[in-house]
Amino acid sequence: MSPTGLSARTRIGYGLGSFATGTFGTVPGLLLLYYLTDVLGVGAGLAGLLVFLPKAWDVLLNPWIGSLSDRSTRSRFGPRRSWMLLGAVTMPLCFAAMFAAPGGLEGGPAAAYVAALFLLTASAYACFQVPYVALPAELTADPDERARVMSWRVAFLAVAILLSGAVAPVLAGSTADDRGSAGGYRLMGLVIGAVLALGMLAAVGATAGTRAVVRTTSEPGLRAQLRAARGNAPFFWLLAAFVVQAAATGLMLAGTQYFATYILDRPGATTVLFVCLIVPSLLAMPLWLAVGRRSGKRDAAVAASLCFLVGALGAAAGRHLPDALIYAAVALAGVGYAGMQMLPLAMLGDAIAADAYTSGRRRAGVFTGLWTAGETLGLALGPGLFGLVLSVGGFVSSDADHRVAQPGSALTAIVTGFGVLPAVLLLLSLPLLARYRLTETELTRLRDAADTRPARAIAPYDEESSA
Repeated sequence: MSPTGLSARTRIGYGLGSFATGTFGTVPGLLLLYYLTDVLGVGAGLAGLLVFLPKAWDVLLNPWIGSLSDRSTRSRFGPRRSWMLLGAVTMPLCFAAMFAAPGGLEGGPAAAYVAALFLLTASAYACFQVPYVALPAELTADPDERARVMSWRVAFLAVAILLSGAVAPVLAGSTADDRGSAGGYRLMGLVIGAVLALGMLAAVGATAGTRAVVRTTSEPGLRAQLRAARGNAPFFWLLAAFVVQAAATGLMLAGTQYFATYILDRPGATTVLFVCLIVPSLLAMPLWLAVGRRSGKRDAAVAASLCFLVGALGAAAGRHLPDALIYAAVALAGVGYAGMQMLPLAMLGDAIAADAYTSGRRRAGVFTGLWTAGETLGLALGPGLFGLVLSVGGFVSSDADHRVAQPGSALTAIVTGFGVLPAVLLLLSLPLLARYRLTETELTRLRDAADTRPARAIAPYDEESSA
């Protein structure tokens, strides 16, 4: 197995799928909780629970889908792309319906409707996301090439987050004031659903015809695959850190509309906050790629996390700072966000490749199933925690036609959820990230050994020996 370079078509085509993953990772986290509390009149505590529970289902679903894509699917699209195609044709329809609650539906019935559609949407999304994330570990044996593939993916991801984060709130408020209305959210669901479909279908078509370069056989069952994943120390520590950081990101996403509306007193500032977050992340992408090559992906990921942490602390002081300094703090968080997305994904590909080199088994699907389940759980925990913080702070829910004055405790809760808690979570993630010890040198050794000996004869990776 020699390092294999990928064509620009494959790199770019793979990255196009991030228009879907980035958009779906952004819009529900940004608007769904607000849609429930300020358009449908659902209580903040219940709304936070409803945003969390359907995605928690993916913790069970994603590993199963990953296992099936590893071992049981046969089609002309290949084991990964057939599942991606299934998600591409079902998920956008469910997403659009989720933001199209029937007229007059409020409170409990509205909550039940949104929860059911969110469950279907999350399930369809898992069909696409799990095999999509598994592809890079199988397309190339070169760790640097995987990093380049991830840089394309995260660049498209950042563009998708920027566009969806800026456009979705505008669409949601297009038929009323800029706080949004039921009709505006319905329009937003249709437009964003079309974007999701285009991104997914583009990724399926552009990567068609590629072949896995890592020679493996499929693992016989899900239980055996889960045991293997549990025994992969680099994957375990990386996943733990990523889940905690995803929860921090989810908190900031869920709090953006509230922060703009009640702290900055400018509901339209949601778009400005997103520009401040995403534009610096696009500019910082080459920086983190270069730092990762020079000092190693793990150390670069720690540095990126510290940038995000400092930016979150700046946002935590939002009630006492001028708007310009708040935007600067969010921009610093954006610089860190780029590295927090790109580097762990490249490290994930390395951990999966190391497992393939040492075991000779095809288990990328279950690894990425666990990874996407963890990411989904973390992103769902964010809005759930934010809803809980709002509830404790005495936030008063309303419908789309009435904006109520919030007590001081609710304003404190908004700032806490948007800045303080994300900073605390980032701090907790750093010791977990430090336990990831799979270096590029060790990965190259495993790859070279797999070239000359049967996979099962290769000594398994020992993290203590390379610490």
